Amino acid sequence: MPSPSYHRNAYTFSIALVLDASTPFASYATVTIKLASLLQTLEEQSRFLSRDASAPNTGKLYALCEILLEDLNNYSESMIPVDESNTLNVKLFPIYPPPPPLYPHHVPLSTVRLESLTDPNWDLTMLTVLPHINGINSVKQISLLADADYKLVRKALEHLLYYGCLLLLDIFSFNASYAPTAELVSFVEDVDMQDECARYVALPSMEGDLERSQPGPISGFELVELYLKLRQGQTVKSYYIENSTIMDKIDVRRFITFGVIKGFLYRVHRYAIATSKTSRRRREHKIQSKQKANASAVAEIRPDKIEADSLLGLEKFLDGTHCFDEICTELMISEQELLGRLKSFDDVHFICR
Repeated sequence: MPSPSYHRNAYTFSIALVLDASTPFASYATVTIKLASLLQTLEEQSRFLSRDASAPNTGKLYALCEILLEDLNNYSESMIPVDESNTLNVKLFPIYPPPPPLYPHHVPLSTVRLESLTDPNWDLTMLTVLPHINGINSVKQISLLADADYKLVRKALEHLLYYGCLLLLDIFSFNASYAPTAELVSFVEDVDMQDECARYVALPSMEGDLERSQPGPISGFELVELYLKLRQGQTVKSYYIENSTIMDKIDVRRFITFGVIKGFLYRVHRYAIATSKTSRRRREHKIQSKQKANASAVAEIRPDKIEADSLLGLEKFLDGTHCFDEICTELMISEQELLGRLKSFDDVHFICR
C-alpha cells in the first residue's frame, strides 16, 4: 500500500491460513482474499493495522483473527463487527468435483426429498422439472413431460447433480442385461445392507405395512442368491421367468436399481458397429431401386424417402460408441424398431460390454 504518510512510503502486510495437509484449500482461498481486502480497506480508512501498538497476542487484530478461527472451525462461517461502519462476513462453501456428463438417455434419481427444499423463488424450469424426477423417466422424457426446452432441463438437472441431489441410472427395460461386480462381496457380508435392500424392494402393497425395524418380504440369503444368478447375455425378462417364485415377492425395477446404486451391479450395454464402408452404397442402391419401381405413385415414393432419411440418420450411431439406450432416445424409437431398421444394414455387428 504506497503512501507518503508511511515511514518507508509504503505499508505491507500479509494474511495466511494454516490448514491440514489433507484439507481442500480451494474454499479457503476466497476467505483469505476477502479478509485481506477488508483489512486493506480498514487501513486506508482508519490506519487499523499500522496504528495497532498492542502487545503480542492482544489487541483488536488478534481478537479478530481468534474469533474468525473459532467460527470457521465450528460453524464454517463468521460475522464479526469490526467497527461502526465495517463488518466481516465470510462463509466456507464446499467445492464439489465436476458432475459426470449428462446425456438424454440418463435417468435421474433423487437422493433427497426435493419438494422439501423448494420455494416459490426457485427457477421456473426447475420447479417444472422436479415432479417428473422419479427414477423412471430419462432426461429426454422429462423435458417432453415438462414441456420445457431440453437445454434448460439439462442445465437444471446438472445443477442438482453437482450438489449431490441426484444419481444417474440407466433406462430400465426387461430386455436389458445386468451382471454383478466384485463389490457384491460387500453386500454378502453386510447384513444391514441386506435388510435395507429387503425394505427397498418391497412391493407397494407391502411397503406401507413394514416398519423400519421389521424385515422385508424376502430374506438376505435369498437376495444374495438372486444377485449371484444375474449374468451377461441374460435379459431381465428371462431372469424373472426363471426365478418367478421369489421375484413375485419384490419390485423387480427396485431390485435392479438398488444393486446399481450400491455399485455391485452394472448394466451390460449393447452397441452396434458397421464394419464395412460399402454398406452405405448398397443401402442407397436399394433405396433408389425402390423409388424407381414406385415412381408412378407419389404416395408410395414418400415412405421410401422417410425410410432413406431414417437410415441415414441411424448410420452415424453405428461406430461402436453409442449404446442402444442412447440411439433409441435420440431417434425416439423402441428397441424393437431399432433392430428392425438395423436389418437394412448388411454388415452390422453387436457388442455387449
